Amino acid sequence: MKLATRINSFLDKNTTVLAALDRMGKIDGLTHVELNYPEHLIGCNLAELKKALHRNNLAVNGLALRFCERFINGELGHADPALAQEANELCFQAVDITKELGGSQITIWLAYDGFDYPFQLDYARAWKQVVNAVREIADRDPAVNISIECKPYDPRVFSLVGDIGTTLLLIGDVDRPNVGVTLDYCHMRMKHENPAYSLVLAAEKKRLFGVHLNDGYGYRDDGLMVGTVSFLQTLEFLYYLKKHRYDGVIYFDTFPVREGAEAECETNIQLLQRMMRLLDRVGMDTIEVIVSQNDAVAAQQILLKCLA
Repeated sequence: MKLATRINSFLDKNTTVLAALDRMGKIDGLTHVELNYPEHLIGCNLAELKKALHRNNLAVNGLALRFCERFINGELGHADPALAQEANELCFQAVDITKELGGSQITIWLAYDGFDYPFQLDYARAWKQVVNAVREIADRDPAVNISIECKPYDPRVFSLVGDIGTTLLLIGDVDRPNVGVTLDYCHMRMKHENPAYSLVLAAEKKRLFGVHLNDGYGYRDDGLMVGTVSFLQTLEFLYYLKKHRYDGVIYFDTFPVREGAEAECETNIQLLQRMMRLLDRVGMDTIEVIVSQNDAVAAQQILLKCLA
């Protein structure tokens, strides 16, 4: 498996990105890293970054866009054309740097494209503007994937691209083969989607480009360890990852606020590996037969076999 974890978990005011990579390199099982742009590259020399990645046997999966407070009222869909173009330019830069670092995709989370009040946003204008912007970003380098990470709310009350449905609609409107979706497990729980169902919708269209694995209670972005709250839903999500032969990076987007970053990451890896082994023990073919019965009682055989 290709595994990455949240670099901010290893950062504090006295720690550099390079030092964080040195800590992450000691964790058995980690293979990749995703860097926030421009946050993690401010004052960071690319040559030194490449050396740190090499000595820690870590590869760059890609860059994740993080728009600063200047874009608090919108990014790609901002009503001010100058600010919208500035957001576009950040994405262009991320594509170029990702390619230079050997990565394969950028992840765009439109945290501020959305609204809080009725009559606040011209929905049609904002939607068309975001579609055109993503199309331009995708055309910057067709060899680099553009993955849209959806989140229903926070920091906006309503996100413009907030669920699997609107994300797939956006991808369809953009109409570029290198545009897909990154599914964040916690975000889907916040939207009260069933994560496995959302995964299947994306995977069936060959648009599942990224997975952020975590857990939560569904009210906010809790970022708890894998499978610790919604075990059976997580297991179902992993079943469909295996069924659809997902070979991308699994990124642990978890937040060890009171826990040690290394121990928390190692536990995520152990939990994921154990759940994958459970699926193998129960049997992918056995699960497929049970699912085909469309029988709620029969479905509990999967849980019973896990508990055996």
